[in-house]
Amino acid sequence: MQWPPRVRSVASIAGLVVLAPLLGGCSALYPPNAATDQGADIRNLYTVFLVPMVAIFLLVEGLILWSVIRYRRRKGDEELPVQTHGNNLLEVTWTVLPTLLVLALFFVSWQTLNKVDAESKPELTVDVTGFQWQWTFAYPQYGLSYTGIGDQGPVLVLPVDEVVHVRLHSHDVIHSFYVPDFLFKRDVIPGQVNNFDLTLKDAGVTYSGQCAQLCGMDHYQMRFTVRTMTPADFQAWVQAEQTKTRATPTPPPGGSVAGPTLQLSASNTTNFDQSSLTASAGQPFTVVLTNKTAGAPHNFAIRDSSGKVRFTGLPLAQPGQTVSYAVPALPAGTYTFFCSVHPNMQGTLTVK
Repeated sequence: MQWPPRVRSVASIAGLVVLAPLLGGCSALYPPNAATDQGADIRNLYTVFLVPMVAIFLLVEGLILWSVIRYRRRKGDEELPVQTHGNNLLEVTWTVLPTLLVLALFFVSWQTLNKVDAESKPELTVDVTGFQWQWTFAYPQYGLSYTGIGDQGPVLVLPVDEVVHVRLHSHDVIHSFYVPDFLFKRDVIPGQVNNFDLTLKDAGVTYSGQCAQLCGMDHYQMRFTVRTMTPADFQAWVQAEQTKTRATPTPPPGGSVAGPTLQLSASNTTNFDQSSLTASAGQPFTVVLTNKTAGAPHNFAIRDSSGKVRFTGLPLAQPGQTVSYAVPALPAGTYTFFCSVHPNMQGTLTVK
């Protein structure tokens, strides 16, 4: 049948309308190359779903377009065309085929889930702790631990081509460990340890990560980075970090002080146990911070009335530790002291 030019034009435009989003949005809709072996399995599963989805979409849209053109009302048509009521073959076909497709996708998804969640004997175990609103990355077998301050976040250094076992912990609310290039997200739930293995592919790459679960006021600051190394470079990094840690031990209780000593403690991640401190103007002083909070580090920092940070205490006081911070002399005035890791923890420092 020869269609009129107008009909062919409409069909061509309709076809472009259908295909343009598919062709133009393929790169945006398709996930990036996975950075881990487990992510590659997830990406393959995405492909398995995408192919029949696109085929069904094109088939359905094509049939709709064909029906619109084939059965359009023509000049002189005064009666409805012959109506067909019921077709056993068609009804069985559009019932059985989708059922078989769903069962096949379920089977493939189940296989992928088991493969991604499978755990083997790891070469490295990392404890990841999320808290409002930062992360702590700990390497228990090497005695190393890192916690981010502000919105920079800590760096999780991992070797490639080795199985890394990650244990997720939370001591306050639900967080989520998410690295887009891993094609993987796992919730961090208080009172429950979530475990998973990952095997990274490429060394010398830095990936961005974040909390993907709305967890409070400063949720947007819960960022971190993952840096990959060859196994040899990773071991060299571990040795260098262990040497650095031994060279700069955490100041003990009653360590070196500057001027008068102020006592401060923290038992949670909401507020300090003391809401106000007083110091003398023009004279250095020492703040001795005792961290009584289970599972969360703290520190002591000061900002003035304009919002400028005048002092940030390091290292962080880990759970159960007491750390001394020597604060330089400040001019008279009213300041705010706070925890850089938990900025909502604040108090008033009066210098007079």
